[in-house]
Amino acid sequence: QVQLVESGGGLVQPGGSLRLSCAASGSGFSFDAMGWYRQAPGKQREFVATITRDGRTNYADSVKARFTISRDNVENTVYLQMNSLKPEDTAVYYCNADRRTRASSGAYLTQNYWGQGTQVTVSS
Repeated sequence: QVQLVESGGGLVQPGGSLRLSCAASGSGFSFDAMGWYRQAPGKQREFVATITRDGRTNYADSVKARFTISRDNVENTVYLQMNSLKPEDTAVYYCNADRRTRASSGAYLTQNYWGQGTQVTVSS
């Protein structure tokens, strides 16, 4: 059973930094893509950043140049370095991981996993 456990959230002042970590356990494989999503109060969960197995990254426009996603494929861990944090970054941050496999029929299947989330609060 795959579990994703986030850590590193907390309370930080505007302009501060946090580094989130998400460690996957119970998996005997590497994920094709790992990433971060967030959900602010009263809003839908939104995309933040993803990174593929080979290191290709994608960021939401709102976090570009401020956030950096990285991963350790050996440890099956994904990180999110968050700099220059703003109050609007306040949200529960969720770790996500995808694994794409090919069935014997030739069809592709995607397994998707989510963590329980970690709270990030940016406030003075």
